[in-house]
Amino acid sequence: MIAASLIAGCVSVPETRFYTLSEPPEMKARPRDLSTPIFIDILPVNVPERLARPQLVVRYGDSGPETQLFILEQDRWSSPFNYELRDAFASGIAGWTGAVNKAHRGRTPDQIVYRIAIELSQFDAIIDDSVKARFSWTITRPTDARSAACYAVITEPVATGVEGVVEGVQRAVTSVVRSISRNVIELDMGRVPTCAVQE
Repeated sequence: MIAASLIAGCVSVPETRFYTLSEPPEMKARPRDLSTPIFIDILPVNVPERLARPQLVVRYGDSGPETQLFILEQDRWSSPFNYELRDAFASGIAGWTGAVNKAHRGRTPDQIVYRIAIELSQFDAIIDDSVKARFSWTITRPTDARSAACYAVITEPVATGVEGVVEGVQRAVTSVVRSISRNVIELDMGRVPTCAVQE
């Protein structure tokens, strides 16, 4: 029994690595000037149920069928993936537009708020290959019914390993952040929003 206890004590537990979708510092932009102060309200991001977890869900392009997924227990987002996305979109859009995140601060009735709903309908993270995603979003301004509806299909080549996939997801999210921010600014300026779909 003593020998068994000593052997058990020598077994090492794999280290868990945590990742975030926050933008790398070099990709951030200065806040844009808007005609009037505005607020944004980022609704919970809809994702496929298999992705609504903290573990990274990936494929290996050279092993098994395309329908085979791997849930990486030791490689995790700092919160469930849908929460990570919402936080990244909220901070990113606020940073790019100069808007105030409604979730963090109250507002008076006369201030403008843009309600933003985002859906990730397709997502494929392939180790050592690429990240492929389809995001769609709607932006509404309840006070005068201004709205926009767009989508983007994105393919990001990735570097090797899990870290490469994480960086690919960050770049994809940053691309969508910029597109949504541009739509918010267009709506605020009374322009027709443009949808730049990426393939």
